Amino acid sequence: MTRSKIVAAVCASALALMLLGAAPAAAWDRGQVQTLTVLPNLKSGQSSSVEGLTVGPDGNVYVPSFGFNTTGSTTGPADLFVIAPSGKIVRQVTLSGSPAASPHMLGLAFNPFNRHLLVLDFGSGTTTGTANVLDVDPQSGVFKVFGTIPTVPGSGTVPGINALTFDRSGNVYVSDSFQGIIWTAPPSCNGCQFKQWVNFPSLLGPGSGLTPPFGANGVEFSNDYSVMYVADTAFHQIIQIPVSEGGGSDAPLTPGTPSILITGINAPDGIMVDSRGFIWICANQQDEIDVIDPKAAKNPLTGAPLAKVIAKLGDFNGLDQNGIAQGFLFPASLAFSLDGGTLYVSNLTLFLPYAGAEPAIDSAWTLQVSGYTVSAIPAIIPPIPGGAQ
Repeated sequence: MTRSKIVAAVCASALALMLLGAAPAAAWDRGQVQTLTVLPNLKSGQSSSVEGLTVGPDGNVYVPSFGFNTTGSTTGPADLFVIAPSGKIVRQVTLSGSPAASPHMLGLAFNPFNRHLLVLDFGSGTTTGTANVLDVDPQSGVFKVFGTIPTVPGSGTVPGINALTFDRSGNVYVSDSFQGIIWTAPPSCNGCQFKQWVNFPSLLGPGSGLTPPFGANGVEFSNDYSVMYVADTAFHQIIQIPVSEGGGSDAPLTPGTPSILITGINAPDGIMVDSRGFIWICANQQDEIDVIDPKAAKNPLTGAPLAKVIAKLGDFNGLDQNGIAQGFLFPASLAFSLDGGTLYVSNLTLFLPYAGAEPAIDSAWTLQVSGYTVSAIPAIIPPIPGGAQ
């Protein structure tokens, strides 16, 4: 390098440092991700990753095991962990019922209508072609089958039930990552077969050949139940489905035509809507939580509301000496504490080839993990210059 080029490079570096120094310190503050708990082993002695997460009416955090560790799949029925806000394991119970639960549980939530805990048995759909939604006693782990989700003839794949939510009447809505369907059932299902609510394969179908290979994932309604938001993982976008009232208190809402709300989120997974209507999203291949304002601006081309990212929270900060991830590693599901001040996040830490996918950016890190974690982060959106909040 010539002397003149060296001088030019030094000047450019000095200018860059000056510009960086002028940037507001609070902008894009990643925050401090705390390890709420490291989950204990299953009864088989094997550790297991976790995907689904919810907060119960008691304020405790509920997570079922997903059945994978650094050596592959575990065996036997899944366990349910109950964690206090302090991080203490309150309870660990094995899911027991008929037919036997698989090792692989995904989404779970308490129905606000009757407080029943529903848990999605992902493994039942992938092994038998009929997926079971379980009604679980959170004290004992004993369950009955709340409802079933079938393989649709001609779909070319089995159900891959992933996440669930409820409307104000307690009707249940379940995303199917493999068949590209949102399913629904009434709160009184009692073993019934779910019905198709939305089938929109061009937007919600599985991402064949893409990573991660999941279509419809996290689901949540806006606060006024006028829109359902759906994370479309493989295509890195959030779908919005307008909804209107159904035919009665025990009838599901009526869906409109799905459309893309926003794209470019790296593998959106679990989603939640806060009291202000902002959407909090697990970007599972970016190891962060993205917060979206769905009505931040107006599209000058169409006049439609235009979404904007207003925060990026958390990150992956390596492993400690015991092989425990620091920060987020494949964050999958999230839920707010009852007071709204804390966000709890499950770290799936999945080696994607176990799911039949190509390795992703953090796949090699997941193979070094020796224990699986649930994280906690303050549910605070730092101010950004020009970002009205």
